[in-house]
Amino acid sequence: MAERGARWLLFFSTLTSSAVIADRADKGSAVRGFTPFRFSVQPVDTLAVRGLPAVLNCSVSSEAPVRVEWKKDGTFPNLAADDRRRLLPDGSLLISTVVHSKHNKPDEGVYQCVATIDNLGTISSRTARLTVAGKGSKTNMYSFILLPCHLCLD
Repeated sequence: MAERGARWLLFFSTLTSSAVIADRADKGSAVRGFTPFRFSVQPVDTLAVRGLPAVLNCSVSSEAPVRVEWKKDGTFPNLAADDRRRLLPDGSLLISTVVHSKHNKPDEGVYQCVATIDNLGTISSRTARLTVAGKGSKTNMYSFILLPCHLCLD
């Protein structure tokens, strides 16, 4: 008998909570469906050449509007005040001219793409290191060039 009473109690509590959720949804409360939100493209380690442009790719898939920002070495740079770096429409970061000298390396570092949907949350991409090749750099640009090799067997 106690088991039957427990089943009825469970049935009525489920019925009541379903009615409350439906009532809240009708009134436009915070009950919402699933919103897909993920990176479709994440930045990768990049070798840039001093004086040339560089792009760190990032793209977010979502049905809701997404705000994309970038971190460099753990902080958000002010892209609005930077005449060399800008956010592209797909969320990628363009550095129009890579700057690099012995004592000034403003572009070299660790970058991360950060995407936010207001009232939902924020996701962060993997980190990507931008290394600058050329004079004044410890990296030899030519050590990263891959030459194709074809083997013909007769």
